[in-house]
Amino acid sequence: MTTSLTPVEVAFALLREGRMGDAENLMTRELQAAADRHGHGSPQWASAQCDLGNVLLNADQLDRAVECYRRAVSATPRDHESRKDQLTYRLNLGMALRMAGRLDEAEAELRQGVQERLAFYGREHAGYAFGLEPLADLLRQRGDVAGARQVIEEAVANLWRNGHERVASALALRAAIVHAGGTREPLFVGLQQLPDEVVEEVGQVVTQMLDHDPASKPLLTALVAALEERLGIDHQATLNALSTLANLGRDLGDQAGRIDAIERVLASYDRQGRQEEALMAALGLAMAQDETGDAETALRTYASAYARAERIGRPELRSQVLRNWGLALKEAGHVGLAEQRLTEAVNQARRGTDREPVGRACIALGLFLQHEARLPEARTVLEEGLAVMDPVHPDAIIGRSHLGAVLDGRTCGCGDMAGTIADAFREFVITRLPADLLDRLDVAIVDGDFKIEVGLRREPTQGELDRLNEVFQTAHAEFRHRISEPRYAG
Repeated sequence: MTTSLTPVEVAFALLREGRMGDAENLMTRELQAAADRHGHGSPQWASAQCDLGNVLLNADQLDRAVECYRRAVSATPRDHESRKDQLTYRLNLGMALRMAGRLDEAEAELRQGVQERLAFYGREHAGYAFGLEPLADLLRQRGDVAGARQVIEEAVANLWRNGHERVASALALRAAIVHAGGTREPLFVGLQQLPDEVVEEVGQVVTQMLDHDPASKPLLTALVAALEERLGIDHQATLNALSTLANLGRDLGDQAGRIDAIERVLASYDRQGRQEEALMAALGLAMAQDETGDAETALRTYASAYARAERIGRPELRSQVLRNWGLALKEAGHVGLAEQRLTEAVNQARRGTDREPVGRACIALGLFLQHEARLPEARTVLEEGLAVMDPVHPDAIIGRSHLGAVLDGRTCGCGDMAGTIADAFREFVITRLPADLLDRLDVAIVDGDFKIEVGLRREPTQGELDRLNEVFQTAHAEFRHRISEPRYAG
């Protein structure tokens, strides 16, 4: 028997697809429906406010999420359950304020929440500890390590006594706080007494809370050692921590540490016969070797990665390896071989069922042909690639901008990148507003941010003004989420 998804589950599914505006619209309608059926300030209205806040929070619209949570907290509880819900709303409010950098407000809300939870649950209940943990994390962020340590120790003791699985996140936070204190105490305690799944959760929480600075490396290194001892060197939690260590090495410029971590992951996947995961690790290893300046070793790794892809037999994987290999060959000065690999990447992608690899391979080949002054050929493959890609995919933005340069007859440079992004932003907004509302919408990128000028055809209603503001905020969030640094030199 299957059950239909709730509106908030549908909204989060839309978020995972990158459809932030659609997710927000859905929850806004649900909020209005709750107000119509149950009244403004009702428990149902407060719950809908919280749901909308959760969607906005996950769409990086923090200030709007804060206001939703604040409105949810303002609703007067009517019974035990709505009082319990209000505790959750205040916790969400404090955490959203923290994420928005409004730390004084966050601390005030979290402290008030702890006191309310103490009165509601009592000191021994796990529900009280749920409020202690985010307060400890905030104090850690504010540099009050002693205060954070006192709060987190109470939370860990509470959750341990209650046998609650959330002890995992509390232990992870305790490790980070102990690490911040600079003592020589063990960072991870009690793992031998916990079930595997709880230990896995400890690892996951630590990797999520890492700051990408040199101070994080000892904490992550200690986590890897603890997971290896408790779960084994081939356990997925250990491999995930090693992968995070590799990414941290890239961010810190520790290429030797990065390569060592990737090689350990690759060896594990090979031991387990996990061919596709091993292939992805091999590609990561080749990229790391290339970025250290060891181009020849990287090219040999790409060749071995392609042999792996051949054994797996999926055309999309062959295309991915060939595309990356071709780009590396081009950078190493092997122009003829680079063209062969990039052309074959397109051919392999066309044999698969997924259109995104076709788009990415075509854009890579198109940029190569542009730089080789073969502009008609470049135009053909760039247009093919753009026709099958999501227009806000990072590679599509790069491809569209280079196509503009090709149409201008230029063999290098990426055209008006800022203009390309601004046009995509403008299209995003226009398609989400009433057709008769806007007379003009000028979008430009100035000093790394969007500059917007709007002309209206008519006097808008207050609802339309609110909608206009919401759409612009959603557009900012959408493009921050979907558009990354350019992937190709141009």
